[in-house]
Amino acid sequence: MMTSPFSTTSSLSVDDQRRWAWGILIALAAWASAVAALGAAGLFAKLPLPLLAALVAVGTVAPIIAYYRHTRFQAFMRGVPIEHLTLFHVWRVPAALVFFFYGAQGLLPETFVRNAAWGDLIAGLLVPVVLLLPRGHAKFLGFHLFGLADFIVAVGTGLTFSLLELPLMSTIATFPIVLIPLFGVCVSGASHVIAIDRLLAERRVTRTSVVTPA
Repeated sequence: MMTSPFSTTSSLSVDDQRRWAWGILIALAAWASAVAALGAAGLFAKLPLPLLAALVAVGTVAPIIAYYRHTRFQAFMRGVPIEHLTLFHVWRVPAALVFFFYGAQGLLPETFVRNAAWGDLIAGLLVPVVLLLPRGHAKFLGFHLFGLADFIVAVGTGLTFSLLELPLMSTIATFPIVLIPLFGVCVSGASHVIAIDRLLAERRVTRTSVVTPA
C-alpha cells in the first residue's frame, strides 16, 4: 500500500492533505505566473520603488498571517516533511548567481549584492549538507534560523534602498529578476517562519512526552 508523503503531525486526513497540496501548488504557480507576466509587460518597472517594497512586505507577511490564523492551513503545513521545506531553498543558489551577474554589470547596488547574494549562496549550498546529516531537529532548526537571519539582512537592505529610491535598485523591478523579490523572497521568508514555528512546536511536544510519566 502506498504511504502518505506527509508526516503524522498533521491532523488532516490524507485526502485533505492531498487537496491542500494541490491547492497550494496551483496557487504558487498562479502567483509566479502573474509576477512573470506583469513583470514581462513592464508593469512593476513603472511602480515607485517604495510601492514595490510594500508589495514584497505584503507578499511575505500574508502567508505567515494565513498560517497562524487558518487552522487547516497550519495543520497542512505541519504535516509537510521538514525535508521538503528545506529542499525548497536550493533555489537560492541560482538567485545568488543572478544577483552576482547583475552586480557585475553595475546594475544593482554593491552593498545590496553583497548582503543578498552571499547569504543566498551559502543557504542554498547548505541544503544538501543539512539533508545528508544524521536526522534530527537541531540541524533543521539551525538551517532555518540562519536562512531567516540572512533573509532579514538581505530584504532589509533591499527595502531600505527601495524606500530611499536608490536609482540602481530600480533594476530589481525589471523582468526576469523581479521574480526573486515578488515571488521567491516572499515564499522563502514565509517558509522559514513556518518551519521554525513547527520545529519548535514539535520540540515542545517531544520534551513534554519525555518528562510526563506514562
